[in-house]
Amino acid sequence: MKTSTAQFLLNALLSLLILAAGLALYDRIVVRPALVIGMVDVAEVYRAKEAEFTQMLTKTALEEDRQKALLMARAFAQRLPVALEELPRDCGCLVILKSALAGPTPHTVDLTPLLRKKVDTP
Repeated sequence: MKTSTAQFLLNALLSLLILAAGLALYDRIVVRPALVIGMVDVAEVYRAKEAEFTQMLTKTALEEDRQKALLMARAFAQRLPVALEELPRDCGCLVILKSALAGPTPHTVDLTPLLRKKVDTP
């Protein structure tokens, strides 16, 4: 009788340990990443690049420099959508526009510097 009670307690304890490990793993893999929200200020990145482009165009009268500025603008226009698509994979989170965020939370991560880096790097 004592061995069956001890075996029952051992099985119950082992079941509780497996359950606790499963819940901890679920929390780490599913719940916590879902709580993280990445925010990106696309308008800020766009305005900064637009100002750089405008400055390049107004600063020079040489056609060669104007062509360089146009190539820079075209490259930016091509890299921006690709960089925006990569952000959720990079952070493993939901990414929303800063203007759509009502208020920051402890789980909000600003991804604007990462976006800026992605579009500035050729």
